[in-house]
Amino acid sequence: MNRQKLNGYIELTKPGIMRLVLVATALGFYFGDGGFHHPELLFYTLLGASLTCAGAGTLNHYLERDVDALMNRTKNRPIPSGLISPAQALGFGVSLILIGLIVLCVCVNFLTGFLSLLTAFLYVLVYTPMKKMSWLNTTIGAIPGAIPPMGGWAAARGDLGIEAWVLFFILFTWQHPHFYSISWMFKDDYKKAGFKMLPVVYPDSRFTLAQIMAFTCALIGFSVVPSMIGMSGRIYFFGALFLGVVFLWYAWQFQHSPSNLTARKILLVSVVYLPLLFLFIIFDNVL
Repeated sequence: MNRQKLNGYIELTKPGIMRLVLVATALGFYFGDGGFHHPELLFYTLLGASLTCAGAGTLNHYLERDVDALMNRTKNRPIPSGLISPAQALGFGVSLILIGLIVLCVCVNFLTGFLSLLTAFLYVLVYTPMKKMSWLNTTIGAIPGAIPPMGGWAAARGDLGIEAWVLFFILFTWQHPHFYSISWMFKDDYKKAGFKMLPVVYPDSRFTLAQIMAFTCALIGFSVVPSMIGMSGRIYFFGALFLGVVFLWYAWQFQHSPSNLTARKILLVSVVYLPLLFLFIIFDNVL
């Protein structure tokens, strides 16, 4: 296999999403385990989660290969460009998911395996086709995107506690302003492909802006809950509050001056927000 094709297979796995999934899974494991006291269990958890996530990303590429060819930002992806055939992508994606599930069920536990399977199912077979059916696809897609920390918690504990659900709702609300800003910037591409993204269905920007503001406010609320239930202390509380206010400030700027520039600022802030929030959680618990 030449380097170009190898890079194509790597691109199919959506490494950017995988990094987020692994960080979120590790965070859930950290809380469930009270640290990283079982490195071997953590290794198998992250290995299984990464394989399942990679398989789901690959199958997403497979299912959207035709519409990817219509959009400027995706027409050079491995399948529409002809670098990798649809059959090869399908086999690769299914194999990754099966191997990942075997690793989780055999080396971790069945609950973690089930959550990983649920994530892949919702992402590939519910969220992906729903993008052509309803603007609510973003909210539906936020569900599998928020399950990874629950999987990490389940790997360490074998159950799902309230802490796992708190992490779920933080990720769930965060995804809305993050992906709404993306759909705003690429709304013409999405319209060309027939995707029912919010800015496409409601060209009047007010609805998209209201959704971004509402979910950013909800994010601030959920982000401080860990301090209220004993997951973290004051350092995290004030750090999360500060990050939330900064996030809200950029959302407010976008609402009062909607443009690709202000939408891109929200996207950049959202990308920085999540790892900083996770660092505040860990930093607070270490001290």
